[in-house]
Amino acid sequence: MNFKDLSLEEIINKLNSKEVTKEEVFDYFQSRIEKYDDKIKSYNFINKKGLNSIDWKLAWVPIAVKDIFCEKWVVTTCASNMLKDFVPPYDSAVIENLKDAWMSSLWKVNMDEFAMGSTSESSVIHTTTNPWGTDRIPGGSSWGSAACVAAWLAPAALWTDTGWSIRQPASMCGIVWFKPSYGRNSRYWTMAMASSLDCPWTLTKTVKDSAILYNIMNGYDERESTSLPGKDIIDDKIWETKNLKWMKIGIPKEYFEEWLDKWVKARIDEAVEKMKELWAEIKEVSLPMTKYAIATYYIIMPAEVSTNLSRYDGIRFGHNSDKSYESTDELFMNNREEWFGDEAKRRIVLWSYVLSAWYYDAYFKKATQVRTLIIEDFNKVFEEVDAIISPVAPTVAWKTWEKINDPVKMYLSDAYTIPASLAWLPWISVPCGFAESDDENKELLPVWLQILTSRLEEQKLFEIANVYEQATKFWIKCPKWFED
Repeated sequence: MNFKDLSLEEIINKLNSKEVTKEEVFDYFQSRIEKYDDKIKSYNFINKKGLNSIDWKLAWVPIAVKDIFCEKWVVTTCASNMLKDFVPPYDSAVIENLKDAWMSSLWKVNMDEFAMGSTSESSVIHTTTNPWGTDRIPGGSSWGSAACVAAWLAPAALWTDTGWSIRQPASMCGIVWFKPSYGRNSRYWTMAMASSLDCPWTLTKTVKDSAILYNIMNGYDERESTSLPGKDIIDDKIWETKNLKWMKIGIPKEYFEEWLDKWVKARIDEAVEKMKELWAEIKEVSLPMTKYAIATYYIIMPAEVSTNLSRYDGIRFGHNSDKSYESTDELFMNNREEWFGDEAKRRIVLWSYVLSAWYYDAYFKKATQVRTLIIEDFNKVFEEVDAIISPVAPTVAWKTWEKINDPVKMYLSDAYTIPASLAWLPWISVPCGFAESDDENKELLPVWLQILTSRLEEQKLFEIANVYEQATKFWIKCPKWFED
């Protein structure tokens, strides 16, 4: 059976009805990985031992796991030399939840080092490329997760998102991403990047697949201080909704300014018209603090990054350098200088600057105050509308290495995703068509529409996204060179 053409829901239904076996499903995706992954290099490590190596109740639907989630006795590196041989003796909370739900692991997919980057070029293992064009970036930093699902090398994948980490690669690779409200699911034993921003979740083919995994993975975890109480279960009745009558949809005027590519804008405009046809009320709204979001993020995030990376010193975690040293400080300096990559070092240095005694009030304290204003912006808008829609990225995927020497230009590609991350909101993306690349080839590449609601309104988010998905039928296609 050709499982790549099936959604996660369809595979689960066939397993439950005993139409197929778990071995058939697992072996199918493993064989596709072995056949096609050399084209895109989405996997760092593959589970070649098969189902018998998995100490789970049952091994059913296979899932790809970003190389940032601890899996018991499975090498977990964060795509960094600092952790190149690290094998954790414990599972992260989300892996525990998936085990309890009888999922199986295809093992680890690639990422930017410690989830820092926008392009896939900071991984020390290899560079992953976009299934829609192997000379193009897949987005960052959860691009291994996005690329493997886009090439149908897994029916779903785990990822983490901090500011843009999966929304951008999901858009550039053409798959559905979903990010819940901050705190909905536990970060326990998921390697931290920026603790007040990190959020683990999944990539899937359909909106309903995302909801299936949301029901499994969210819930209170007493081991994790930011975990929200209770468990949220999506009501099956929402899948019966056929239109957006009574829904008010906001269009932020700040998200449609000069840096938005004209072809991407055209696809988003078409999505707005489709929502009007579905009886949604469209209203222009304003998020004036948007212009400060990137600056705010790149002060708060590096400060938290550096704090979290301080444990990787070659003593507590990480490798020891062979260089000689005369003091403990020199030992730490040798270890960290040798094993961290350029992007990690860049963010550590930036943190040292903004949190220094001379600049703390001027930068970090001010950034946390602006973050509060960004949250208030969204709160005011959600008094007027049920949801907001916007592009995910201002352009389609660009060429590999095109912007690696201009990190500021890469950071600007995250202008549409960072504000909601700072505000801890739930988001989902759905396909809305294809746009031309801005180079001489004029290739048609996927464009994705992102939808967000107020905090803890995941059910409304799924309902709106599913209505649009069902009405447009922009089903996820497999790039032609990954067809069997």
